[in-house]
Amino acid sequence: MAYLPLASRYEEMTYRRCGNSGIQLPALSLGLWHNFGGVDVFESYRKILQLAFDSGITHFDLANNYGPPYGSAEENFGILLKKDLAAHRDELIISSKAGYDMWPGPYGNWGSKKYLVASLDQSLKRMGLDYVDIFYHHRPDPDTPLEETMGALDLIVRQGKALYVGISNYQATEAKQAIDILKRLGTPCLIHQPKYSMFERWVEGGLLDVLEQEGVGCIPFSPLAQGMLTNKYLHGIPEGSRAAKASGHLQTEAITDAKIAQIRQLNDIAITRDQTLAQMALAWLMKDKRVTSVLIGASKPEQLADSLKCLQNTHFEAEELNQIENILQNRP
Repeated sequence: MAYLPLASRYEEMTYRRCGNSGIQLPALSLGLWHNFGGVDVFESYRKILQLAFDSGITHFDLANNYGPPYGSAEENFGILLKKDLAAHRDELIISSKAGYDMWPGPYGNWGSKKYLVASLDQSLKRMGLDYVDIFYHHRPDPDTPLEETMGALDLIVRQGKALYVGISNYQATEAKQAIDILKRLGTPCLIHQPKYSMFERWVEGGLLDVLEQEGVGCIPFSPLAQGMLTNKYLHGIPEGSRAAKASGHLQTEAITDAKIAQIRQLNDIAITRDQTLAQMALAWLMKDKRVTSVLIGASKPEQLADSLKCLQNTHFEAEELNQIENILQNRP
């Protein structure tokens, strides 16, 4: 059956301006880091993508090595784009990245011009696109001059392969340097994608200030701390969870008794707000006007629908923020 997007899809979503640019992003954007790879079920992630667009999510975030296997998330997104959203390409912001391991040898990783240009060419083929809206350098490269990496981003825009460029995982000082170089080249940095959540707050140590001063947007990833900021770990580590797996980005050692106690206390505050812990954690990030959009993932449509409900209550009273801060700082 052909997919027909809801005519009302833009009525409930909030859109926020990305830095000083003309681009507005939805308050929630959909990341395809997990659950869209070759190992996943097509009809499941198709329903997630359709629900996202029906809910006003216009921004879909990918990277060259998302999967597994590498490249498969982009391939699957390309199939879905052709099947369901081809007629709506101009309503979409599609982003991809390069900077982590992608193919063997010295030209398939980090930040050389050779790698970034070749990687984007491959990404465009996998997705069946002429251009992406945003192309990111995924992480700083300690061995490649920043001028080369930023020069590659500038070249990509001038070639018409990306409309905007961004950076990800850059600390405040190196972000400022990258932003300055791009500004001099005439291709301003649109956005920065850092890891940021209630449990991961390094961006507050200067990066957010830099982005505000330079007019650059911010889109946090891992806003739920790999699932810790959900009701999943209220009673310990459940079987089948990310923390229970031998490999992955969340290990058992991270789920300490003290962390579980924090999670439970935060959940108590969420209940008083008539929210789930996940909804409150997403809304907590949105309280900062420097945050343009929050990048969420979903393993099933119901999970996405639950996250979307955070938009119903994004206001925090001062007392709530104080209580949350006391919990996060382990203050009595």
